[in-house]
Amino acid sequence: MNVLFLMTDQHRADTLGAYGNRLAATPVLDELARTGTRFDRWYTPTAICTPARASLLTGQAPFRHKLLANHERNVGYIEDLPDDQWAFSTALRDAGYNCGLIGKWHVGHHRRAADFGFDGPDLPGWHNPVDHPDYLDYLKANDLPPYEIHDRVRGTLPNGGPGNLLAARLRQPVEATFEHYLATRAIEMLERYAAEPKPFFLQLNFFGPHLPYIVPDEYFDMFDPELVELPKSIAETFAGKPPVQANYSAHWTFDTMPLEVTRKLIAVYWGYVALIDMEIGRVMDAMRRLGLNDDTAVFFTCDHGEFTGAHRLHDKGPAMYEDIYRTPGLLRIPGQEPGVVRTEFVSLLDCTATILELAGIDPAPAVDSRSLVPLASTHEVPWEQDIVCEFHGHHFPYPQRMIRTDRYKLVVNPDSTNELYDLFTDPDELLNVYGHPEMAEVRGRLMRRLYQVLRDRGDNFYHWMTSMYDVGDVSYDPTLSGLDEATYR
Repeated sequence: MNVLFLMTDQHRADTLGAYGNRLAATPVLDELARTGTRFDRWYTPTAICTPARASLLTGQAPFRHKLLANHERNVGYIEDLPDDQWAFSTALRDAGYNCGLIGKWHVGHHRRAADFGFDGPDLPGWHNPVDHPDYLDYLKANDLPPYEIHDRVRGTLPNGGPGNLLAARLRQPVEATFEHYLATRAIEMLERYAAEPKPFFLQLNFFGPHLPYIVPDEYFDMFDPELVELPKSIAETFAGKPPVQANYSAHWTFDTMPLEVTRKLIAVYWGYVALIDMEIGRVMDAMRRLGLNDDTAVFFTCDHGEFTGAHRLHDKGPAMYEDIYRTPGLLRIPGQEPGVVRTEFVSLLDCTATILELAGIDPAPAVDSRSLVPLASTHEVPWEQDIVCEFHGHHFPYPQRMIRTDRYKLVVNPDSTNELYDLFTDPDELLNVYGHPEMAEVRGRLMRRLYQVLRDRGDNFYHWMTSMYDVGDVSYDPTLSGLDEATYR
């Protein structure tokens, strides 16, 4: 079976109509959800680009593959996967697949997509590389104007300097955007692969809607900011929270901009998503034209989410909120029943085993991945009732582990304040109840479960847990095999 893997960068789930956004302009992705499976609890293993993308490539959690930071802000970790690292793309190549990648790579610094068996132009970096020769050749061949931006949006840093660029208008027509260029190159590769007898895997990685949100006027102004409902967590006070969160808020200059600017930024972010949806539509149209729909599985997801003002933050960072850990995840397999909605906790990591199963390849080397194929139906499937995520630092080392259940989320911050949220009563994660006496039993059970998962995986963070917290208070039980549903839920 062929596989088309559509991936964005820093993409909130609530930007899509399929995930409840009434104003969204995402008809293509909404149709993919309507005809396939929508996963409502799809999480990233870690909310940072390179480690998350390395997990997709290897089927390994970040603690295992050890590529733990973006090289642009490396804090002492390795910058590339080792030469002998197993990757699903090389397994596909060995099985006779064509294997292509158009767009963002960002899986390390020196080793490129071609080193892992992918066809396609080498497009390095974290944001649209608008000075890349292939993009410039595309503009020239189509008599299109060069990249130019104006009306920049940014706040003010604590030292009085200009903050990071958050958005800007692009003085180019849609046909000249980097997004249109990527979709065009993907269509060209589809046409090439469709003409060959071999099955194919094609991954189309957009660099957006990662900030800064730089789009042409029609998308910059697509949504009326007055209709944008601000996230409730904009009321964040950071009381009882790790101090790093307030420091990140200052770094991203949230309080130096009026709320009208935040509304506009969210509106532009939605416009960026709409632009990408339109470009994905061009690729899907090409799939139909080439007669590939009946034997091609289609994924859509991203590496992690984005704050866009939630918790008075932008970008991502050492704060394990739903805004950046829960992401969109769609899968359509030829012949499956349409409109399936699953609420199991699944992960970007699980794509690796799914791709391998669809290709008829043993998924065992993807040791931290579990195939989603059984969930692309309405059948009951045994599945874990929680998910564990991790973070290792960005700008500076900051190790974290998180466990999320139906009702609760526990975040362990060894260097700071731990967090516990009751998502039934506080879905916006504003009140940290970790230290509340009435939560002692829940806190202890979640600590024990997290300890068990990390120990069984081989994540040495569990040693840190035992050294940092009183064993009697946490009530560690190495033989723990289950939890009482009433309190754990």
